[in-house]
Amino acid sequence: MRFLPGLICLLPLLSPLAHAELIDDVNDRGELRIALEANTPPFNYKDDGKLAGFEVELGQMLASELDVRADFVVTDANDLLAGVESGKYDVAINHIALTPDLKDRFDFSEPYTIADGQLIAQKEEQPRPMVLVQSLQDAAPKAVQKVSLAIPFQKGNPAFHASLENALQRIKADGRLEALEQKWLKADAGTAQKP
Repeated sequence: MRFLPGLICLLPLLSPLAHAELIDDVNDRGELRIALEANTPPFNYKDDGKLAGFEVELGQMLASELDVRADFVVTDANDLLAGVESGKYDVAINHIALTPDLKDRFDFSEPYTIADGQLIAQKEEQPRPMVLVQSLQDAAPKAVQKVSLAIPFQKGNPAFHASLENALQRIKADGRLEALEQKWLKADAGTAQKP
């Protein structure tokens, strides 16, 4: 029985090892589960029943770089982030702006683009906090507010974070991200640069 106190002290150190890393789950499944709403062109939408848009192609590229297939799951605003938080989806690629509230709940990739927040807010049927709508309403009407769009995923997955960052950096470095922006967003967005 004298080993019991020592074992109890070790349990907190062992618990992270019991939690599977997200990248292992993605590799075991052979797919990256990507949640999106598919209702906001040119970011993501359905065209004759098929998914299309800037974020759809970005998701396909990221999955390819991770050497898995992209499994897109169309969902609604209520399930999108809750599903990522619960592990139902691996990531959400749905023009989600980096906000302090969301940074408390999720880990994020580096921004994949900078977009005009008013353009995004105008396309939404119902305003949502993930695109900083409140800030936009407080801004002067002619002020153009730019928002950094990034990919949220569950906190506590450093290996997944590193893999996602490496994949995104390769897509940026070889010009594919810039080509996607030109194809889908034209002058509305610029490639996000690391500070």
